[in-house]
Amino acid sequence: MSLDPELIERLKRVLAAVEPLLPRPAVPIDWAACHAANWHRSTFAGTMEPVPGVEGIHLDDLLGIEPQKKALEDNTRQFLAGLPANNALLWGVRGTGKSSLVRALLHAYADRGLRIIQVDKDDLVSLPAIVDAVKGQPYRFVLFSDDLSFESGDASYKVLKSALDGSVYALPENVLIYVTSNRRHLVPEYESDNRGAMMVEGEIHHGEAVEEKISLSGRFGLWVGFHTFSQDLYVDVARRWVGKLCERTGVKVPWTREAETAAVLWSQRKGDRSGRIAYQFACDWVGRSAMEQRTA
Repeated sequence: MSLDPELIERLKRVLAAVEPLLPRPAVPIDWAACHAANWHRSTFAGTMEPVPGVEGIHLDDLLGIEPQKKALEDNTRQFLAGLPANNALLWGVRGTGKSSLVRALLHAYADRGLRIIQVDKDDLVSLPAIVDAVKGQPYRFVLFSDDLSFESGDASYKVLKSALDGSVYALPENVLIYVTSNRRHLVPEYESDNRGAMMVEGEIHHGEAVEEKISLSGRFGLWVGFHTFSQDLYVDVARRWVGKLCERTGVKVPWTREAETAAVLWSQRKGDRSGRIAYQFACDWVGRSAMEQRTA
């Protein structure tokens, strides 16, 4: 049976319009060779896309956050050993190494079976599909969502809350959730939220608004706080980064009073003291000093 040529042209236009909305063909991931993946949600479904390379940061590169490193590393090692371990919330000020710590753990423990799947906030509604895709695999998966924050009515908020609580479906034994956020409770907090607080037998009980907001963060068994560096810690981290960069580049840039003063001024101009700011200063200081040595 032959179709009308005009109908054929219409069908071609329809297919051309619909095709960009369809998910790309899913290619099974070889987790033996691939250590990380991104989940992307499309209009109708979602796909797991392998990440060919992860930022080459190591645990030793993260300076000034030794207690935080130990807490998350211990939890991850328990997880890899098949022992009880907690979902983790890494919260605190920007630039202090929250997301870098998760990536550094992948470098340290990929050979022991650790794998990471990064999921954007808006794609957390796909958690059941992601979990189904990896349960039963002979690897340990951390579902990682970076820089997370919600309004309490977000669909992703409700799905994540259910996953952590296990009220709708429980995470399999080979999956944990790690998230980072600038907010300890993941949702904005307002002064008006405290108006519903009350005293009961001498104890303060939060109102419903506050209880709802802290209920999500309370479902993470492990909280790891990252705080603004003191000036002494910031200067020490800047000094250590200068030493590390000198080793990597083969140049000699001694740490002097001038370097310390420059490091403090750098942080003041940035309006922040953190590991990221210390690293940025060290890159500038070592790079400029090396150029001056070459042109001298």
